[in-house]
Amino acid sequence: MIADFLPGFLAAYAILLVAASSPGPAVAMLLGISANQGRRAALIASLGIACGSVVINLATMAGIGLMLEGAAWTLSVFRLVGAAYLLWLAWGAFRKAAHPPEIEAETALPRRPFHHLFLTGLGLQVTNPKAVLFWIAIASLGATHGGGPAVIAVFVAGAFAISFGCHAAWALLLSSRPFRAAYRAGRRWVEAGLGAFFVFASVKLAVARS
Repeated sequence: MIADFLPGFLAAYAILLVAASSPGPAVAMLLGISANQGRRAALIASLGIACGSVVINLATMAGIGLMLEGAAWTLSVFRLVGAAYLLWLAWGAFRKAAHPPEIEAETALPRRPFHHLFLTGLGLQVTNPKAVLFWIAIASLGATHGGGPAVIAVFVAGAFAISFGCHAAWALLLSSRPFRAAYRAGRRWVEAGLGAFFVFASVKLAVARS
């Protein structure tokens, strides 16, 4: 039964993989935590970010599901909104490719106990407009539409693993000076690649059918 949903899972996970890998507020926070409290603390914050993604994931799926019960055309509206947002991200990525900005660590972060770091990551993610809009775009694909609790559980577990894996990788890699130097040198190409992917994902999302 799960195999029937794999195409939708893969499409949604591809968008999530790029979203979780893209530099943003979470990366800046993890960079600051790594500099102030080390890798272990950054990994705890990454766990909070991943849990925040689960909260948004469930909320967007529930919201779109309720709307579909009232009017099936609302899914098309969400798809168009998600596609437009992805195009806006593509424009932003191409602009950054032309003029790559620096990502600075938040060096003023105080040392905090681990449960505070977890809650900081959780709070950052659930209040991040970029994360919410990404999840609206992902949910509008309807990857779990028509599936039962088991399908939803598998999808959410996979999404959690991707979110945690990507942010944990940032936490580990950004604490390494050679990686930070290499990223700065190649960021123009990274942003251009992200822009191309966002354009592709926007088109696929706009023409997708239930």
